[in-house]
Amino acid sequence: MYGRKGFGLLPALMAGAAALCFALPLAAQSALPETGAALQSPPPGDAAAHIDSGRTAWMLVSSAFVLLMAPGLALFYGGMVRQKNMLNTIILSLACIAVIGVEWVLVGYNMAFGQSHAGLLGWSSGGFALGNIPWDRVHPSGVPELLFVMFQGKFAIITPALITGAIVERVKFSGFMVFALLWAILIYNPLAHMVWASDGWLFKAGVLDFAGGTVVHISAGISALALALVFLKKRIGYPEDAIRPGSLFQTLLGAALLWVGWFGFNAGSAIASADDFMLRAGLAFTTTQVAAAMAALIWMAAEWMHRGKPTGLGLASGMVAGLVAITPAAGHVSVASAILIGAIAALICYLSVYLKSILGYDDSLDVFGVHGMGGLTGALCTGLFASVGTAHLGLFTGGDATQFLLQLQGAGVAVLFCAVGTLILGFLVDRTIGLRVSKKEETLGLDLTQHGEVSFTFR
Repeated sequence: MYGRKGFGLLPALMAGAAALCFALPLAAQSALPETGAALQSPPPGDAAAHIDSGRTAWMLVSSAFVLLMAPGLALFYGGMVRQKNMLNTIILSLACIAVIGVEWVLVGYNMAFGQSHAGLLGWSSGGFALGNIPWDRVHPSGVPELLFVMFQGKFAIITPALITGAIVERVKFSGFMVFALLWAILIYNPLAHMVWASDGWLFKAGVLDFAGGTVVHISAGISALALALVFLKKRIGYPEDAIRPGSLFQTLLGAALLWVGWFGFNAGSAIASADDFMLRAGLAFTTTQVAAAMAALIWMAAEWMHRGKPTGLGLASGMVAGLVAITPAAGHVSVASAILIGAIAALICYLSVYLKSILGYDDSLDVFGVHGMGGLTGALCTGLFASVGTAHLGLFTGGDATQFLLQLQGAGVAVLFCAVGTLILGFLVDRTIGLRVSKKEETLGLDLTQHGEVSFTFR
Protein backbone atom coordinates (compact mmCIF):
# COMPACT_ATOMS: atom_id res chain seq x y z
CA MET A 1 0.00 0.00 0.00
CA TYR A 2 2.71 2.47 0.98
CA GLY A 3 4.63 2.24 -2.25
CA ARG A 4 1.73 2.22 -4.68
CA LYS A 5 1.42 5.37 -6.74
CA GLY A 6 -1.58 4.57 -8.87
CA PHE A 7 -1.80 8.04 -10.42
CA GLY A 8 -2.26 6.58 -13.88
CA LEU A 9 -5.55 5.15 -12.72
CA LEU A 10 -6.90 8.46 -11.45
CA PRO A 11 -8.22 9.72 -14.81
CA ALA A 12 -9.88 6.36 -15.43
CA LEU A 13 -11.50 6.31 -12.01
CA MET A 14 -12.69 9.89 -12.26
CA ALA A 15 -14.06 9.15 -15.71
CA GLY A 16 -15.78 6.06 -14.32
CA ALA A 17 -17.36 8.08 -11.52
CA ALA A 18 -18.50 10.69 -14.03
CA ALA A 19 -19.91 7.94 -16.24
CA LEU A 20 -21.81 6.63 -13.23
CA CYS A 21 -23.32 10.09 -12.74
CA PHE A 22 -24.50 10.06 -16.34
CA ALA A 23 -25.50 6.39 -16.49
CA LEU A 24 -27.80 6.51 -13.47
CA PRO A 25 -30.17 9.10 -14.90
CA LEU A 26 -30.17 7.54 -18.37
CA ALA A 27 -30.97 4.11 -17.00
CA ALA A 28 -33.62 5.46 -14.68
CA GLN A 29 -35.29 7.51 -17.39
CA SER A 30 -35.51 4.52 -19.69
CA ALA A 31 -37.08 2.41 -16.95
CA LEU A 32 -39.53 4.95 -15.55
CA PRO A 33 -42.70 6.28 -17.12
CA GLU A 34 -42.75 9.96 -17.96
CA THR A 35 -44.71 10.91 -14.86
CA GLY A 36 -42.94 14.23 -14.31
CA ALA A 37 -41.92 15.52 -10.93
CA ALA A 38 -43.99 15.19 -7.80
CA LEU A 39 -44.14 18.99 -7.52
CA GLN A 40 -45.72 21.02 -10.28
CA SER A 41 -44.67 24.51 -11.35
CA PRO A 42 -47.03 27.29 -10.35
CA PRO A 43 -49.01 28.89 -13.18
CA PRO A 44 -47.07 31.51 -15.17
CA GLY A 45 -46.88 34.77 -13.27
CA ASP A 46 -48.26 33.16 -10.12
CA ALA A 47 -45.03 31.95 -8.53
CA ALA A 48 -44.76 34.88 -6.11
CA ALA A 49 -48.20 34.10 -4.67
CA HIS A 50 -46.93 30.71 -3.52
CA ILE A 51 -43.74 32.01 -1.94
CA ASP A 52 -43.51 32.48 1.82
CA SER A 53 -41.13 35.43 2.08
CA GLY A 54 -40.28 34.82 5.75
CA ARG A 55 -39.39 31.19 5.19
CA THR A 56 -37.43 32.06 2.07
CA ALA A 57 -35.39 34.72 3.85
CA TRP A 58 -34.54 32.38 6.74
CA MET A 59 -33.64 29.56 4.35
CA LEU A 60 -31.27 31.83 2.42
CA VAL A 61 -29.53 32.76 5.67
CA SER A 62 -29.54 29.17 6.94
CA SER A 63 -28.04 27.84 3.71
CA ALA A 64 -25.20 30.34 3.97
CA PHE A 65 -24.69 29.40 7.65
CA VAL A 66 -24.45 25.71 6.81
CA LEU A 67 -21.92 26.39 4.06
CA LEU A 68 -19.94 28.44 6.59
CA MET A 69 -19.49 25.19 8.52
CA ALA A 70 -17.22 23.80 5.79
CA PRO A 71 -14.49 26.47 6.17
CA GLY A 72 -15.15 26.33 9.92
CA LEU A 73 -14.49 22.60 9.86
CA ALA A 74 -11.39 23.15 7.71
CA LEU A 75 -9.94 25.53 10.32
CA PHE A 76 -11.06 23.28 13.19
CA TYR A 77 -9.37 20.21 11.71
CA GLY A 78 -6.40 22.12 10.27
CA GLY A 79 -5.36 23.50 13.62
CA MET A 80 -5.23 20.06 15.22
CA VAL A 81 -2.68 18.53 12.85
CA ARG A 82 1.06 19.15 12.54
CA GLN A 83 2.10 22.17 10.53
CA LYS A 84 3.45 20.05 7.66
CA ASN A 85 -0.08 18.68 7.09
CA MET A 86 -2.15 21.76 7.88
CA LEU A 87 -2.79 22.96 4.34
CA ASN A 88 -3.67 19.47 3.11
CA THR A 89 -6.18 19.04 5.94
CA ILE A 90 -7.86 22.33 5.07
CA ILE A 91 -7.93 21.51 1.36
CA LEU A 92 -9.57 18.12 2.03
CA SER A 93 -12.56 19.86 3.60
CA LEU A 94 -12.80 22.69 1.07
CA ALA A 95 -12.42 20.34 -1.91
CA CYS A 96 -15.61 18.58 -0.80
CA ILE A 97 -17.47 21.82 -1.56
CA ALA A 98 -16.32 21.49 -5.17
CA VAL A 99 -16.69 17.73 -5.69
CA ILE A 100 -19.95 17.20 -3.83
CA GLY A 101 -21.29 20.58 -4.90
CA VAL A 102 -21.31 19.38 -8.51
CA GLU A 103 -22.37 15.80 -7.72
CA TRP A 104 -25.38 17.02 -5.71
CA VAL A 105 -26.75 19.03 -8.60
CA LEU A 106 -26.09 16.33 -11.20
CA VAL A 107 -27.58 13.33 -9.36
CA GLY A 108 -27.50 13.75 -5.60
CA TYR A 109 -30.65 15.76 -4.99
CA ASN A 110 -32.73 13.56 -7.26
CA MET A 111 -31.39 10.39 -5.64
CA ALA A 112 -32.19 11.74 -2.18
CA PHE A 113 -35.52 13.51 -2.78
CA GLY A 114 -36.80 12.25 -6.12
CA GLN A 115 -39.59 9.73 -6.73
CA SER A 116 -39.10 6.89 -4.27
CA HIS A 117 -38.30 3.33 -5.31
CA ALA A 118 -39.11 0.83 -2.57
CA GLY A 119 -38.36 3.57 -0.04
CA LEU A 120 -34.64 2.99 -0.55
CA LEU A 121 -33.62 5.37 -3.33
CA GLY A 122 -35.12 8.29 -5.17
CA TRP A 123 -35.12 9.15 -8.84
CA SER A 124 -37.58 11.18 -10.93
CA SER A 125 -37.56 11.08 -14.70
CA GLY A 126 -35.61 13.95 -16.22
CA GLY A 127 -33.97 14.79 -12.91
CA PHE A 128 -30.36 14.72 -14.06
CA ALA A 129 -28.73 18.13 -13.40
CA LEU A 130 -32.07 19.32 -11.95
CA GLY A 131 -33.61 19.08 -15.41
CA ASN A 132 -37.07 18.52 -13.95
CA ILE A 133 -37.02 21.58 -11.69
CA PRO A 134 -37.94 24.86 -13.42
CA TRP A 135 -36.31 27.93 -11.89
CA ASP A 136 -39.68 29.22 -10.63
CA ARG A 137 -40.93 26.03 -9.00
CA VAL A 138 -42.04 26.41 -5.39
CA HIS A 139 -41.34 23.71 -2.82
CA PRO A 140 -44.34 22.63 -0.68
CA SER A 141 -42.65 24.36 2.25
CA GLY A 142 -43.19 27.73 0.54
CA VAL A 143 -39.61 28.42 -0.60
CA PRO A 144 -38.17 28.21 -4.12
CA GLU A 145 -37.29 24.57 -4.72
CA LEU A 146 -33.83 25.52 -5.97
CA LEU A 147 -33.23 27.09 -2.56
CA PHE A 148 -34.29 23.85 -0.89
CA VAL A 149 -31.87 22.02 -3.22
CA MET A 150 -29.03 24.28 -2.11
CA PHE A 151 -29.88 23.97 1.59
CA GLN A 152 -29.84 20.19 1.44
CA GLY A 153 -26.71 20.28 -0.70
CA LYS A 154 -24.75 21.91 2.11
CA PHE A 155 -25.48 18.86 4.30
CA ALA A 156 -24.21 16.60 1.54
CA ILE A 157 -21.00 18.65 1.37
CA ILE A 158 -20.17 18.69 5.08
CA THR A 159 -20.67 14.95 5.65
CA PRO A 160 -17.70 13.53 3.68
CA ALA A 161 -15.65 16.49 4.91
CA LEU A 162 -16.26 15.26 8.46
CA ILE A 163 -14.80 11.86 7.55
CA THR A 164 -11.42 13.39 6.72
CA GLY A 165 -10.68 14.12 10.37
CA ALA A 166 -10.11 10.43 11.12
CA ILE A 167 -7.61 9.86 8.32
CA VAL A 168 -5.66 13.11 7.95
CA GLU A 169 -1.85 13.16 7.90
CA ARG A 170 -1.70 9.93 5.90
CA VAL A 171 -4.51 9.83 3.31
CA LYS A 172 -3.75 10.28 -0.37
CA PHE A 173 -5.60 13.31 -1.73
CA SER A 174 -6.47 11.73 -5.07
CA GLY A 175 -7.70 8.55 -3.41
CA PHE A 176 -9.95 10.38 -0.99
CA MET A 177 -11.48 12.58 -3.68
CA VAL A 178 -12.53 9.50 -5.65
CA PHE A 179 -13.76 7.81 -2.46
CA ALA A 180 -15.74 10.90 -1.41
CA LEU A 181 -17.49 11.09 -4.77
CA LEU A 182 -18.45 7.42 -4.75
CA TRP A 183 -19.43 7.57 -1.06
CA ALA A 184 -21.74 10.52 -1.67
CA ILE A 185 -23.48 8.77 -4.58
CA LEU A 186 -23.78 5.28 -3.16
CA ILE A 187 -24.04 5.83 0.61
CA TYR A 188 -25.08 9.37 1.53
CA ASN A 189 -27.79 9.81 -1.11
CA PRO A 190 -29.64 6.53 -0.39
CA LEU A 191 -29.40 7.09 3.38
CA ALA A 192 -30.73 10.65 3.04
CA HIS A 193 -33.65 9.31 1.00
CA MET A 194 -34.47 6.59 3.52
CA VAL A 195 -34.44 8.99 6.48
CA TRP A 196 -35.64 12.34 5.08
CA ALA A 197 -37.71 11.77 1.93
CA SER A 198 -41.46 11.68 2.55
CA ASP A 199 -41.65 8.19 0.99
CA GLY A 200 -38.38 6.95 2.46
CA TRP A 201 -38.42 3.65 4.31
CA LEU A 202 -37.20 4.92 7.68
CA PHE A 203 -39.12 8.20 7.45
CA LYS A 204 -42.39 6.36 6.87
CA ALA A 205 -41.56 3.97 9.71
CA GLY A 206 -41.40 6.97 12.05
CA VAL A 207 -37.65 7.38 12.62
CA LEU A 208 -36.86 10.97 13.65
CA ASP A 209 -33.78 12.86 12.48
CA PHE A 210 -34.52 16.56 12.68
CA ALA A 211 -31.30 17.86 11.14
CA GLY A 212 -28.85 15.05 10.45
CA GLY A 213 -27.83 13.06 13.52
CA THR A 214 -28.26 9.85 11.55
CA VAL A 215 -27.76 11.02 7.97
CA VAL A 216 -24.72 13.19 8.70
CA HIS A 217 -23.01 12.31 11.98
CA ILE A 218 -23.59 8.58 12.39
CA SER A 219 -22.77 8.00 8.73
CA ALA A 220 -19.59 10.10 8.89
CA GLY A 221 -18.45 8.65 12.22
CA ILE A 222 -18.95 5.01 11.25
CA SER A 223 -17.40 5.45 7.81
CA ALA A 224 -14.43 7.31 9.30
CA LEU A 225 -13.82 4.50 11.80
CA ALA A 226 -13.99 1.85 9.07
CA LEU A 227 -11.44 3.70 6.93
CA ALA A 228 -9.09 4.33 9.85
CA LEU A 229 -9.19 0.75 11.14
CA VAL A 230 -9.07 -1.19 7.89
CA PHE A 231 -7.32 0.90 5.24
CA LEU A 232 -5.36 3.82 6.70
CA LYS A 233 -4.12 2.15 9.90
CA LYS A 234 -1.91 4.19 12.25
CA ARG A 235 0.25 7.19 11.42
CA ILE A 236 4.00 6.66 11.56
CA GLY A 237 5.07 6.97 15.19
CA TYR A 238 1.56 6.79 16.63
CA PRO A 239 1.00 6.53 19.57
CA GLU A 240 4.61 6.44 20.78
CA ASP A 241 5.63 9.85 19.44
CA ALA A 242 4.00 13.06 20.61
CA ILE A 243 1.79 14.42 17.84
CA ARG A 244 0.89 17.96 18.87
CA PRO A 245 -1.62 20.34 17.27
CA GLY A 246 -0.06 22.95 15.00
CA SER A 247 -2.39 25.84 15.91
CA LEU A 248 -4.97 25.61 18.67
CA PHE A 249 -5.92 29.23 17.98
CA GLN A 250 -6.99 28.12 14.51
CA THR A 251 -8.94 25.20 15.97
CA LEU A 252 -10.82 27.43 18.41
CA LEU A 253 -11.63 29.89 15.62
CA GLY A 254 -12.97 27.02 13.52
CA ALA A 255 -15.02 25.76 16.48
CA ALA A 256 -16.59 29.19 16.89
CA LEU A 257 -17.55 29.24 13.20
CA LEU A 258 -19.04 25.77 13.53
CA TRP A 259 -21.16 26.89 16.47
CA VAL A 260 -22.51 29.85 14.48
CA GLY A 261 -23.08 27.76 11.37
CA TRP A 262 -24.90 25.09 13.35
CA PHE A 263 -27.84 27.43 13.94
CA GLY A 264 -28.51 27.27 10.21
CA PHE A 265 -27.93 23.52 10.30
CA ASN A 266 -30.56 22.88 12.99
CA ALA A 267 -32.94 25.85 13.00
CA GLY A 268 -32.98 25.87 9.20
CA SER A 269 -34.19 22.28 9.21
CA ALA A 270 -37.49 23.46 10.68
CA ILE A 271 -38.45 24.05 7.04
CA ALA A 272 -39.98 20.57 7.12
CA SER A 273 -42.50 21.74 9.75
CA ALA A 274 -45.74 22.51 7.94
CA ASP A 275 -47.74 24.82 10.22
CA ASP A 276 -45.39 25.84 13.00
CA PHE A 277 -42.20 26.59 11.06
CA MET A 278 -41.08 29.67 12.98
CA LEU A 279 -42.04 28.22 16.36
CA ARG A 280 -40.08 25.05 15.61
CA ALA A 281 -37.16 27.08 14.28
CA GLY A 282 -37.10 29.04 17.53
CA LEU A 283 -37.15 25.82 19.53
CA ALA A 284 -34.33 24.30 17.47
CA PHE A 285 -32.28 27.49 17.76
CA THR A 286 -32.63 27.47 21.55
CA THR A 287 -32.01 23.75 22.09
CA THR A 288 -28.92 23.96 19.88
CA GLN A 289 -27.47 26.76 21.99
CA VAL A 290 -28.11 25.22 25.41
CA ALA A 291 -27.00 21.70 24.46
CA ALA A 292 -23.69 22.97 23.09
CA ALA A 293 -23.12 25.21 26.10
CA MET A 294 -23.88 22.42 28.58
CA ALA A 295 -21.69 19.90 26.75
CA ALA A 296 -18.76 22.34 26.68
CA LEU A 297 -19.19 22.95 30.42
CA ILE A 298 -19.36 19.24 31.28
CA TRP A 299 -16.37 18.35 29.08
CA MET A 300 -14.26 21.05 30.72
CA ALA A 301 -15.30 19.86 34.17
CA ALA A 302 -14.52 16.23 33.33
CA GLU A 303 -11.15 17.19 31.89
CA TRP A 304 -10.38 19.38 34.89
CA MET A 305 -11.08 16.50 37.30
CA HIS A 306 -9.41 13.86 35.15
CA ARG A 307 -6.31 15.71 33.90
CA GLY A 308 -6.00 18.60 36.33
CA LYS A 309 -6.55 21.42 33.81
CA PRO A 310 -9.29 22.48 31.40
CA THR A 311 -8.01 22.97 27.85
CA GLY A 312 -9.10 24.96 24.85
CA LEU A 313 -9.24 21.78 22.79
CA GLY A 314 -11.49 20.22 25.42
CA LEU A 315 -13.79 23.23 25.33
CA ALA A 316 -14.06 22.97 21.54
CA SER A 317 -14.54 19.20 21.62
CA GLY A 318 -17.31 19.40 24.21
CA MET A 319 -19.10 22.11 22.29
CA VAL A 320 -19.04 20.05 19.08
CA ALA A 321 -20.22 16.94 20.95
CA GLY A 322 -23.24 18.86 22.23
CA LEU A 323 -24.03 20.25 18.78
CA VAL A 324 -23.80 16.79 17.24
CA ALA A 325 -26.03 15.16 19.85
CA ILE A 326 -28.79 17.77 19.74
CA THR A 327 -28.96 17.73 15.94
CA PRO A 328 -31.46 14.84 15.54
CA ALA A 329 -33.56 16.09 18.46
CA ALA A 330 -33.36 19.88 18.05
CA GLY A 331 -37.00 20.45 17.06
CA HIS A 332 -38.48 17.56 19.04
CA VAL A 333 -37.38 18.11 22.64
CA SER A 334 -37.82 20.73 25.36
CA VAL A 335 -35.11 23.12 26.48
CA ALA A 336 -34.64 21.18 29.72
CA SER A 337 -34.23 17.94 27.76
CA ALA A 338 -31.66 19.63 25.49
CA ILE A 339 -29.58 20.50 28.55
CA LEU A 340 -29.65 16.85 29.62
CA ILE A 341 -28.75 15.66 26.12
CA GLY A 342 -25.76 18.02 26.07
CA ALA A 343 -24.53 16.69 29.42
CA ILE A 344 -25.02 13.04 28.44
CA ALA A 345 -23.26 13.55 25.10
CA ALA A 346 -20.28 15.27 26.71
CA LEU A 347 -19.71 12.39 29.13
CA ILE A 348 -20.17 9.66 26.51
CA CYS A 349 -17.97 11.38 23.92
CA TYR A 350 -15.28 12.20 26.49
CA LEU A 351 -15.18 8.56 27.53
CA SER A 352 -15.09 7.45 23.88
CA VAL A 353 -12.11 9.70 23.14
CA TYR A 354 -10.33 8.48 26.27
CA LEU A 355 -10.93 4.84 25.33
CA LYS A 356 -9.25 5.42 21.96
CA SER A 357 -5.90 5.70 23.70
CA ILE A 358 -6.57 2.42 25.53
CA LEU A 359 -7.76 0.54 22.45
CA GLY A 360 -4.90 1.95 20.38
CA TYR A 361 -6.61 2.78 17.08
CA ASP A 362 -5.70 5.98 15.24
CA ASP A 363 -8.75 8.14 14.62
CA SER A 364 -6.63 11.25 14.14
CA LEU A 365 -9.10 13.93 15.25
CA ASP A 366 -11.67 11.77 17.07
CA VAL A 367 -14.34 11.75 14.39
CA PHE A 368 -15.84 8.52 15.66
CA GLY A 369 -15.53 9.49 19.32
CA VAL A 370 -17.30 12.83 18.84
CA HIS A 371 -19.42 12.58 15.67
CA GLY A 372 -20.10 8.85 15.60
CA MET A 373 -20.81 8.43 19.31
CA GLY A 374 -22.40 11.88 19.56
CA GLY A 375 -24.72 11.07 16.65
CA LEU A 376 -25.69 7.73 18.17
CA THR A 377 -26.28 9.38 21.55
CA GLY A 378 -28.46 12.07 20.02
CA ALA A 379 -30.48 9.64 17.92
CA LEU A 380 -31.28 7.46 20.92
CA CYS A 381 -31.89 10.42 23.24
CA THR A 382 -34.49 11.63 20.75
CA GLY A 383 -36.41 8.45 21.55
CA LEU A 384 -36.02 9.13 25.27
CA PHE A 385 -36.97 12.81 25.41
CA ALA A 386 -39.23 13.46 22.36
CA SER A 387 -42.14 15.73 23.26
CA VAL A 388 -42.80 18.07 20.30
CA GLY A 389 -44.32 17.26 16.91
CA THR A 390 -43.99 13.49 17.15
CA ALA A 391 -46.42 10.60 16.87
CA HIS A 392 -44.98 9.05 20.03
CA LEU A 393 -43.69 10.68 23.16
CA GLY A 394 -40.28 9.64 24.41
CA LEU A 395 -39.65 6.91 26.94
CA PHE A 396 -38.77 9.43 29.67
CA THR A 397 -41.28 12.10 28.66
CA GLY A 398 -44.30 9.87 28.01
CA GLY A 399 -43.45 6.38 29.20
CA ASP A 400 -43.69 5.02 25.64
CA ALA A 401 -40.81 2.91 24.31
CA THR A 402 -42.07 3.02 20.70
CA GLN A 403 -40.03 6.01 19.56
CA PHE A 404 -36.90 4.79 21.30
CA LEU A 405 -37.16 1.46 19.45
CA LEU A 406 -37.69 3.31 16.17
CA GLN A 407 -34.59 5.40 16.84
CA LEU A 408 -32.65 2.25 17.63
CA GLN A 409 -33.79 0.79 14.33
CA GLY A 410 -32.74 3.87 12.37
CA ALA A 411 -29.34 4.05 14.04
CA GLY A 412 -28.77 0.33 13.49
CA VAL A 413 -29.61 0.55 9.79
CA ALA A 414 -27.29 3.55 9.36
CA VAL A 415 -24.40 1.84 11.15
CA LEU A 416 -24.70 -1.36 9.13
CA PHE A 417 -25.29 0.34 5.79
CA CYS A 418 -22.42 2.81 6.18
CA ALA A 419 -19.95 0.27 7.57
CA VAL A 420 -20.52 -2.28 4.82
CA GLY A 421 -20.69 0.33 2.07
CA THR A 422 -17.50 2.04 3.23
CA LEU A 423 -15.60 -1.24 3.40
CA ILE A 424 -16.61 -2.08 -0.18
CA LEU A 425 -15.79 1.36 -1.58
CA GLY A 426 -12.60 1.59 0.47
CA PHE A 427 -11.43 -1.75 -0.90
CA LEU A 428 -12.10 -0.71 -4.50
CA VAL A 429 -10.30 2.62 -4.20
CA ASP A 430 -7.43 1.23 -2.14
CA ARG A 431 -6.78 -1.58 -4.61
CA THR A 432 -6.72 0.77 -7.57
CA ILE A 433 -5.50 4.30 -6.89
CA GLY A 434 -4.62 3.71 -3.24
CA LEU A 435 -5.74 5.46 -0.06
CA ARG A 436 -2.52 5.90 1.88
CA VAL A 437 0.54 7.90 0.91
CA SER A 438 4.03 6.38 0.96
CA LYS A 439 6.20 6.44 4.07
CA LYS A 440 8.43 9.07 2.48
CA GLU A 441 5.49 11.30 1.62
CA GLU A 442 4.03 10.96 5.10
CA THR A 443 7.37 11.84 6.69
CA LEU A 444 7.91 14.91 4.51
CA GLY A 445 4.35 16.07 5.05
CA LEU A 446 1.26 16.10 2.87
CA ASP A 447 1.29 19.84 2.18
CA LEU A 448 4.44 19.48 0.16
CA THR A 449 3.99 16.00 -1.30
CA GLN A 450 0.29 16.23 -2.22
CA HIS A 451 0.05 19.90 -3.24
CA GLY A 452 3.56 21.30 -3.63
CA GLU A 453 2.73 24.08 -1.18
CA VAL A 454 3.23 24.95 2.46
CA SER A 455 0.83 26.63 4.86
CA PHE A 456 3.36 29.16 6.17
CA THR A 457 6.51 30.61 4.62
CA PHE A 458 9.10 32.10 6.94
CA ARG A 459 11.62 34.47 5.34
